[in-house]
Amino acid sequence: MYLSVFAALPGPLSRAHYDRKRSEGKDHRLALICLARRRSNILYSRLNNGTTYQP
Repeated sequence: MYLSVFAALPGPLSRAHYDRKRSEGKDHRLALICLARRRSNILYSRLNNGTTYQP
């Protein structure tokens, strides 16, 4: 998940989440971990509900 964050970081939604965490005072590493956790939660939710991702 950590490496997938680097691929997703240029996307507008991922970048917004990353920037928000940085503005909250988290360093680069912690902001990436938060973004990985968010992506993991979305993936779990979609698999659990059987739906596709709609941003």
